[in-house]
Formats: sequence, structure tokens, C-alpha cells
Amino acid sequence: MPPRHIALACLVAALWGVNFLAIHASLQQFPPIFLVALRFALLAVPTLLFVPRPDVPTRWLLGYGVGFGIVQFLGLYLGMEAGFPTGLASLVLQASAPFTVVLGAVLLRETLTARRLAGIAVAVAGLGLVGLSRGGADGWWPFWLVVLGALGWAFGNVSTRLAAPERPLHLICWMAVVPPLPMLALSLVVEGPARIGDAWSTAGSAAALPAWLGLAYTVVLGTVVGSGIWVWLMKRHPAGVVAPFSMLVPVVGLLTAAIVLDEHPSGLEVVGGALVVVGVVWSGRLPRVPDLAGTRRQRRRAASSAAQ
Repeated sequence: MPPRHIALACLVAALWGVNFLAIHASLQQFPPIFLVALRFALLAVPTLLFVPRPDVPTRWLLGYGVGFGIVQFLGLYLGMEAGFPTGLASLVLQASAPFTVVLGAVLLRETLTARRLAGIAVAVAGLGLVGLSRGGADGWWPFWLVVLGALGWAFGNVSTRLAAPERPLHLICWMAVVPPLPMLALSLVVEGPARIGDAWSTAGSAAALPAWLGLAYTVVLGTVVGSGIWVWLMKRHPAGVVAPFSMLVPVVGLLTAAIVLDEHPSGLEVVGGALVVVGVVWSGRLPRVPDLAGTRRQRRRAASSAAQ
């Protein structure tokens, strides 16, 4: 990757890492389920008006919307609202990578090599350490909610592979059409009109400004700009070259949470987080592919030299 593209990949990681702070700010004003509905409604309206529908089977579009849009953010938002630390949430959500490997093997018949199994085992061990630390401090429920979010992301990844869109950014936009109505209905049932009304009654106050700024950041910078740049890079470089930059996301998430929210993970959480990162990177490594074209060139040069 040229330096400019490396800088763009790092920019996306930074945008996505800070995104967890933005979510934290929005959750101070809005109920979590309603916030999921509101976030995607702000994306769905311009998508329906201006973005052509991707030419993919409806079932995979719905699968992507349910997995990535509903399950991921429902688990993440509920977990953070229940007290799971913002920085650690950015780390635990990376469990989507080994989950994707396992689901790919089970549902898509993809090869599950010894390297990937080892990476998954290390990542799961790291998650276990984080869970033990947080479960002892705040209970297990917030931790498992964020893990559920990671599993939803993995199901979304599998759906995008099966959809195989020609224009991935269009699929990302249309995914946002799926969550708003189901999440609004669920919010009305679970959180209730009174809680939603209370949030709206103070939404115009100065105290609610950080929540609106966080929501704008999540929609514009976190989703549209970040995903747009990421898709652009994926189209120009192998996935194995671009994907490892996503492991900078929890680094940024943990650092910004420590600076802004004064969150400091325990020693056990640091060790567990390191194991998660190592396991994700190891399970996501691609086998070295021989440079057949380069080999042919070398053979031609050798033959030419011999002829001379």
C-alpha cells in the first residue's frame, strides 16, 4: 500500500475508535434501543431517496441488516448502557473476526486451518479473561451483550459474502433500511413511550448537544465516511492487506476512553485484550500465495541469459 492509502486506513481506524465515545455520548440522552432506530433512520431516509438498491438477493440484504445493523448494535448499545466500559467495548467487538471464521466454516464450507483454529482459541481465551474481570466487577450480563453484538457482526459478514455485491457501498447504505422500524417497535414495547418521550422532551436543551453531536459523528463520520473509505481501500488492495488495520480500532478506543472518560482497564483486561488482538490477527492471516507471474518472469530472464 502506498503511504497515502496507509494513512487513509489509519484514519478509518481512528474514526471507528472514536466512534465508541460518540455512542457513549448519545446513550446519555437516548434509550439504547430507540437510539439504534434513530441512528439507522437518519441513514435510511437519504438511502431510499438517492441510492439505487443493490442487485443482491433480498434474503442476504435482510441478513446483513439484521446481523450487522440490529443484533450488533442492539447488543453493543444495551451492553454499554448496562455499564460495560466504552474502551473495552471497542475491544470485545473485535471478536466478530473469529466468529466470522467459525461461521464461514460451518455455513459456507470454508477451510478451517490449524492456524485459524489456534487464533480462535487464543482470542476466546482473551475474551474469557476480559469476561472474568468484568463479570467479577459488574456482573456478566453487559459483557455477554457486547459479545452478542460481535456475533451479530459476524452473521452480517457472512451475509455480505453470500450477497457478493458489485457495489459494496450501496449494500452498506441499504442495510440501514432494515433496522429502523423493527427497532422502533421493540423500543416502544421494551423501553416504553414514556421513556422515549422523556428523552425527546429534553433533546432540544444545551445538555443534549453532546448526544446529538455523537449521533451525527456516528452517522456521518463513523458510517458514511469510514465505511466509504474502507470499501474504497478494499477494492484496491487484498483484504489481507487492509483488514489488519482494523485492529487499531480498539487501540484508539481504549486510549480515547482513558483520556476522555478516565477509564483504565485492569491488568487482567490488558492481558486478555492483548490475547484477543493476537488471536484475531493470527486467525485472519492469509496463506502466502506464490508470485506465479514473478516466477515466470524470472524463468524468462534466466532463459534469455542462457541463450545469450
